[in-house]
Amino acid sequence: MSTPSLSALPIRRLTPRDLTSCADLSEDRGWPREEHKWGLLLSAGTGYGIDDPNGDGLIGAYVVTRYGPHERPGLAAIGMVLVAERYARRGIGRRLMQYALEETATVPVTLHATPNGRPLYEQLGFKMIGRAEMVRGHLTPSGPPPGIATRPATAEDLTAILRFDTEVFGHDRTHVITRLPAFTDQLRVAEADGEIIGYAGAWPNMETHVVGPLIARDTETAKALITSLGAHSDRPLRTDIDVRHEELLTWVKESGLEPVAFNAVMAHGIPELPGDWTRRFAPLTVAAG
Repeated sequence: MSTPSLSALPIRRLTPRDLTSCADLSEDRGWPREEHKWGLLLSAGTGYGIDDPNGDGLIGAYVVTRYGPHERPGLAAIGMVLVAERYARRGIGRRLMQYALEETATVPVTLHATPNGRPLYEQLGFKMIGRAEMVRGHLTPSGPPPGIATRPATAEDLTAILRFDTEVFGHDRTHVITRLPAFTDQLRVAEADGEIIGYAGAWPNMETHVVGPLIARDTETAKALITSLGAHSDRPLRTDIDVRHEELLTWVKESGLEPVAFNAVMAHGIPELPGDWTRRFAPLTVAAG
């Protein structure tokens, strides 16, 4: 019995039952398994994959998370684009990305690209519109603590968090934000005069706590939220900060976080991301925009 050509293998929608196969695929490429993150992405977004014709799990996958009205989304974020090592450099990644662009149709698309992935995305029409720097380490805040009150978020805060997030992000993210209390180990808000002026989460990823999303009125509020998250974690912190936030990047590096890598923020169909970048400091995860 002949093996079908790679171009003939069907691309199917993934379900939460594919979580282990997705984690296996990550591990195959030398990435952490990240089952916790995969679980969120497969529930808040939609995964797509190609099964190995030999029955050996997935040979490729990606996840797309859509934002805005369900029937008419305004933005889609693509992440976790992976191809099994044994099928590398055989056109699988290109086919998955072409399928992703066909599936999103007229919806603008964004993604974070590593240096290795960027050439393919550029060939498919993506343009670099920004950069994010990953930093990691134990936080030992430098200078006096920001004089901004923070506290754990409660269920009563959710409406205000959603309103603030939509204003800053530019599209409704209710299907993602409402999952944060269960997904994060910490979800904290910053307040001034009884009003929420920022919020941030810290979620477990291998041996670190990833700080994200980080949405704040200004840099001092962002510092206060990171400080409060760090004070309640015994793990190293990791986050991806928009490089335009130079003051915050300088502060976190002076406070013990080390530079790790840069990712290119890319877009297809729009010249820049919606919302207010000046209050959007770090994403929930680069895989979901």
